[in-house]
Amino acid sequence: MTRLGLAVSVTTLAIVIGTPALAFDGWRLQHAITIEGRGSGYDYVSVDSASHHVFLGHRKEGLQVFDPVAGKVIKVIEKTATDSSDGAVLIPEFDLGVSNNEDGTITPFKLSTLEAQAPIKVGEDLDTSHYDPVSKRLVLNMGSGDDGTELIMLDVPSLKEVGRLKVPSKKVEGADSDGKSGFFVAAQDLDKVYKIDTTAGKIVATYDTAPACGRPTAVTVNVADERVYVSCRGRDAIKPSLLVLDGVSGKIVYSAEIGGGTDSIIYDAALKRIFTANGVSANLNVFQVDGPDSYKPLETLGTRAGVRTMAMDLQTKTIYAITAEGSADASKKILTAVSPFYANTFYPNTFTVLAYGKP
Repeated sequence: MTRLGLAVSVTTLAIVIGTPALAFDGWRLQHAITIEGRGSGYDYVSVDSASHHVFLGHRKEGLQVFDPVAGKVIKVIEKTATDSSDGAVLIPEFDLGVSNNEDGTITPFKLSTLEAQAPIKVGEDLDTSHYDPVSKRLVLNMGSGDDGTELIMLDVPSLKEVGRLKVPSKKVEGADSDGKSGFFVAAQDLDKVYKIDTTAGKIVATYDTAPACGRPTAVTVNVADERVYVSCRGRDAIKPSLLVLDGVSGKIVYSAEIGGGTDSIIYDAALKRIFTANGVSANLNVFQVDGPDSYKPLETLGTRAGVRTMAMDLQTKTIYAITAEGSADASKKILTAVSPFYANTFYPNTFTVLAYGKP
């Protein structure tokens, strides 16, 4: 071998040795756009993948419609500011969006025109709602009472009440459909997941999440594999975790630690990825799905404090999340169950939309 050839070979070897193998997707922040407005709390995010509109539950600022291309809010759905929107559920098959408002109303609107209809009073306290595409019913999480929580079921698209179901939990959280006959609801205070028949209006199975999962919060279903994915906040000695349940038997098939303060979970069937947003730890966990019972942690992206809810544009594979600069005002009630210093006051002109994606 010539000296030149040897030099080239050594240089090539050095490059190969010095270049780390990419063992992860490399999700990262692509854009962060701050929206002017008063200091206000926030909650859920949803995305219409057809129009690429991002719906932001900005409570006293209303249900804001964010256009990622324009990089700004293009509309606030009518009356959702006075009614204090927690976010929206989107039902494209009926060209329907529904704002869930803290005053106990829902505001229907057309996805195509963003035109709102008159608010509908459903109760005195409303957290969120979930759509079951099998029964064509909207399931509303109402405020809890001494004996549990009432789930109100509305027909879609008429939005007429068709049933009520009282569940023992006083802290009902995320839910999702298996696309068949099961609708899975997290009972955060009881460490359980209810499997509900929304047509019959009854609980058909109850799955325990402990000791692998404390305070189950967000739920999404892998329909093809019949697996229920749950992000859990943890309690006592139980760390925050991702939990995988067999949707038929309720058996726990996998669990792994995640960041603290989780409030949302995404599963994308095309990417074979699970994402959990964790507002206290300020990170985003990414897991790879290799089969019904085979999972592995892939990466954990640092985000920002308060990034706890998110939604994915299924066409662009962009994840949208929201946060704002906040403080825990000791003179006000603090949700210490989430964190001893959980923000309860937010500053004007700090509300930010964040977009995460792969390079």
